[in-house]
Amino acid sequence: MLKPEHSLIIHFDDQLGKRNGKMGHGVIRFTSNSIVGCIDRDSHGKSIQNVLGYGPQSPVVKDVSESLGLGGKVLLLGMAPSGGRLPPHMLDEVDRAIEGGLSIVNGLHEPLANRYPELEKEQWIWDIRKEPKNLGIASARAAFLRNRRLLMVGTDMAIGKMTSGIEIWKEALKRGIRAEFLATGQIGICISGRGIALDSIRVDYACGAVEKLVLDHSDAELQIIEGQGSMIHPGSTSTLPLLRGSCPTHLVLCHQAGSNQLADHEIRFPPLSQLIKLYEDVAAACGGFPRPRTIGIALNTSMLEARAAADAIASFAQETGLPVVDPLRSGVQSLVDSLLEK
Repeated sequence: MLKPEHSLIIHFDDQLGKRNGKMGHGVIRFTSNSIVGCIDRDSHGKSIQNVLGYGPQSPVVKDVSESLGLGGKVLLLGMAPSGGRLPPHMLDEVDRAIEGGLSIVNGLHEPLANRYPELEKEQWIWDIRKEPKNLGIASARAAFLRNRRLLMVGTDMAIGKMTSGIEIWKEALKRGIRAEFLATGQIGICISGRGIALDSIRVDYACGAVEKLVLDHSDAELQIIEGQGSMIHPGSTSTLPLLRGSCPTHLVLCHQAGSNQLADHEIRFPPLSQLIKLYEDVAAACGGFPRPRTIGIALNTSMLEARAAADAIASFAQETGLPVVDPLRSGVQSLVDSLLEK
């Protein structure tokens, strides 16, 4: 439903520049739609560029009422509250947006379309997290494809798997490679316009949904499959369906520099070289599936100054013997070079 000509207002509530604003942050970084403004009750009066260090100079305002004069057509919910449910004050904000003639992009678990059965002409609500129809059980058919299938994996949630994957996709396209970015989460779907919201799919069909996504784009020389969660996160159930459904030929491990444990749990990270082996071992399943090759590490150094970031990159490269890059600071050329090796 979201078209390139639709101008956006992104509602962060109070998460602009914070961890739970990742939906909006991803859209700001990668969307081709114009962004006329953002809503954030803690940062209003500033500009998006001033708060984030990237994005447009569009204003940040305090609520929907103030945003209606900015000329936007679509309100995109850019925050991720606990449990994916909107608090009552945010439902009031959505009500005000509908009354003001805006359409809604909703990437949360709580659907909104049923709340507004009658909309004005040209208005719509896009609930991104929906289970696709006609799903079946996976059968490892992806393992027999002859293309390269790169799966982004990680040490934790919300550390840049989607961002790194999109940067690799863009670099591959620059090189004339027939590449596809296969989105598996609400942000990637919103940016690319297609994909599956894996965390909305019943577990029995999750592998099959990933397999179908891969097979539907089997004419691509290179598929970059958006990763979700982490093998070591106690709340993550999506990594295994991604491994089994895509039968990846290659992996990139994503990690947050400056962190030694999960963000929301007191679980320490193992050495990255051990975690890489774990991902490859699980993917191969004792030889039942082809073993993927890890081509490098995408390191999120956003919490570090430039010198500390360079030191972290050098340290992980020495530990693992793999190319290590921050995709946003230094690009992903070396990862794509490694990916294309025979």
